[in-house]
Amino acid sequence: MVTPRTTCRVLLLMLLLAPAAGAAPTDDAFIAGYAAAVLEREFALTAPSLGVQGGVITLAALDLATADRARVVAQLQRIRGVARVEVLEAGVQAPPPAPPMPTTEPPRVLAEWQAGLLPGGVLFKPLVADPRWPHFAAAWQHYLDDRQLTDVAAVNFGETFAFYRDRVGRGWWELGLHAGVFSVFDIDSRSFDLVNADYLVGIPLTYRYEDFTALFRVFHQSSHLGDEFLLRTRTNRINLSYESIDLKLSYEVGDVLRLYGGGGYLFNQDPSNLDPLSVQYGVELTSPWPPPEARWRPIAAVDVQQREENNWNADLSVRAGLQIEGVLATRKLQILLEYFRGHSPNGQFYKDKVEYFGLGTHFHF
Repeated sequence: MVTPRTTCRVLLLMLLLAPAAGAAPTDDAFIAGYAAAVLEREFALTAPSLGVQGGVITLAALDLATADRARVVAQLQRIRGVARVEVLEAGVQAPPPAPPMPTTEPPRVLAEWQAGLLPGGVLFKPLVADPRWPHFAAAWQHYLDDRQLTDVAAVNFGETFAFYRDRVGRGWWELGLHAGVFSVFDIDSRSFDLVNADYLVGIPLTYRYEDFTALFRVFHQSSHLGDEFLLRTRTNRINLSYESIDLKLSYEVGDVLRLYGGGGYLFNQDPSNLDPLSVQYGVELTSPWPPPEARWRPIAAVDVQQREENNWNADLSVRAGLQIEGVLATRKLQILLEYFRGHSPNGQFYKDKVEYFGLGTHFHF
């Protein structure tokens, strides 16, 4: 007989091992839209001469203005399906376009920095190793020498959406919604008990200028224990709930290195004696290999958080693995090994020191 516990384990295994969804076929229309988005986002350029034929991007040198030509070419060559990039000097004509073929309508590629209502994408990239960054994920975690847990399924649902975006000077600003549910299940229990679920919702205000990004947000987080876990363990329930403001600053060095840091302040907290201050900082690395035409590349990230409530002891989160790009056209799938040591990120267990390693899949819109 198939038990609920067996079913849950199978579902978790399917989430962890599911292959990347196939991307839409790469064609010239897709490349042209993607190239236009890259020029707008990275260089604030509009290139009327931009053309694509057989995977070859052509554009006039005059359209590059004073931009770094080598960097423009390098960025465009990273687009999946691009054979080469040709910058045409004055007087040189692009090859005539091939006759149109009767095909279905090509997929629409949104410029990542499109202005207006519901523009798509976000200015502040997700923090890869932050245990409480809203996104869709499923992970298996093995706790070391823990008094209550050994094997855990951690399932996250959430995302950040932009409501409105526009230019301000040479930069961009954006207002959005930041929301997620972070649940952990005891997969060693007979009924796959829900241990804890944290709910987060907030309003982020973001500014981006070239490779620098700042995010200021106001958010609420509350914690809820699972009924079966509570009845089985007789755990003393704490109604952990608070509002918080925080500021995060991020700087990217090319497409390889990202550094970030910031701080936060709690208010309207329950228990009321929670100390309010916290800091967070980290680093993310994206390998420049394999070459740009490949869809996958290794990544690694380290996130450190310190809270006044826990005497400023460091909570360390490390994740590393593969990032597969071009899933569902422009999305990213990450398959990551993870390690955590510090005070538990799981709601009311914030006073407990835990250590675990795991394996998870993470999907970013």
